[in-house]
Amino acid sequence: MGKDLPGPDTPEMHALIKAVAEGPRRDNSAYHKAIAEARRAFEAAEEALGGPVRFKTKTKIKPGGEFVVKWTFRRAK
Repeated sequence: MGKDLPGPDTPEMHALIKAVAEGPRRDNSAYHKAIAEARRAFEAAEEALGGPVRFKTKTKIKPGGEFVVKWTFRRAK
């Protein structure tokens, strides 16, 4: 281990691991919602285009601070 880190089986390392495990959790609900929407978009594109699809994305940040992702689906070759 690094010279500034406690050994793997020391009380200090156990305290560090416990502090990390008991710390506040990140709210991932927005991430899970976005992934679910992406899956639904793929399913809808496959249904509309009649089979497997390929896609291209474009991203941009608008002046108001919005991060925009544009998905373009095409039939897979």
